[in-house]
Amino acid sequence: MTATLERSGEYPRIYDFLPYEQELVAIRRHLHRNPELAFAEHGTSDFIAARLQEWGYEVTRGIGGTGLVGTLRLGEGKRRLGIRADMDALPIQEATGSEYASCVPGRMHACGHDGHMTMLLGAAKYLARHRRFSGSLHLIFQPAEERGFDSGGKAMVDDGLFERFACDAVYAMHNHPGMPQGRFMLRSGAFMAAGDRVFVKIVGTGGHAARPHLAVDPLVAASAIVMSLQTVVARNVDPAESAVVTVGRLRAGDALNVIPDHAEIGISVRSFSPEMRALLKQRICALITGVAEAHGCSAEIDYVEGYPVVVNDADAVALAAEVATDLVGADAVDREFPRLMGSEDFAYMLQRCPGALVRIGNGPAEGGRGLHNPRYDFNDVNLPYGAAFWSQLAERFLR
Repeated sequence: MTATLERSGEYPRIYDFLPYEQELVAIRRHLHRNPELAFAEHGTSDFIAARLQEWGYEVTRGIGGTGLVGTLRLGEGKRRLGIRADMDALPIQEATGSEYASCVPGRMHACGHDGHMTMLLGAAKYLARHRRFSGSLHLIFQPAEERGFDSGGKAMVDDGLFERFACDAVYAMHNHPGMPQGRFMLRSGAFMAAGDRVFVKIVGTGGHAARPHLAVDPLVAASAIVMSLQTVVARNVDPAESAVVTVGRLRAGDALNVIPDHAEIGISVRSFSPEMRALLKQRICALITGVAEAHGCSAEIDYVEGYPVVVNDADAVALAAEVATDLVGADAVDREFPRLMGSEDFAYMLQRCPGALVRIGNGPAEGGRGLHNPRYDFNDVNLPYGAAFWSQLAERFLR
């Protein structure tokens, strides 16, 4: 794609960050080599705090665990802006073979959080150096986005994030493999789905495989439940709506000549509204209980509500679109990107403060380079794009 690289007008451009590109690449690759899992981002937090303090930010640590906020206040402006980047890695063994591959066995930045942090750090340095805004800027570095429940976003909010660092708007960015590098994707309203998890134990009576009439087979009941769950969306959800019910786990038994006494099912549930979320929970629990009882078994259900729906504020999206268009041109900005079934704990912050989640294209995803894959890698070409985006957005919001 062709970006606007020449300086135009009063705001930061991608061009302004090209001289620092190698520094940003070095930071990103350092973070990539040293991944840390949810709520264990101690070294990552130390690294970020040191740089923010070096550039003149007031750093507050220990928010929601390993989370931190870097604050820069300039002028007499009363507006307050928050920008969030996630810090944690995933329990995946890296298979990229790159020279900067993870140094920690079984852990890697397979979702691009190393890139997210670096883009925000690039903006932090630029904004502190040029000091062309008036107001309060809060840079939020959040732990444990990948946890799925009781996550870092929720922990920071519960720990008084917005009471201690009040914001008039809050933003975040996530890379998007499969879309052209540097393309910006936005959407007002519901953008990413709520994500719930269901842990089910089907209890029967074990026995000898040769005498099934003397047992109550939980595996047969579990199999029937898996097939019946396929009707939850197909026969309960308006075809004009979107929802997903996926069985990702089915476990039972160890020996071929033994009928086990229990079976386990794991389910992922995605939805875009509180009403749909409640309907799916009701139908899933009723179906599991009924089918289990029909097979002479009982069901123990642990229904864990995870991240809420990511709901973008229309005004926040409008500003983000204006900034992106100024940087890369209207043809590289999608203002009505389709809703995504993935989930994001930035939703907890958006429940407390208006704002927007922005997606940025990471380039091709072929060959296993999609998110949460051992061969994934963040596209370093995006580092000046993201740094320029955050810098211009901050200067516009706090002008």
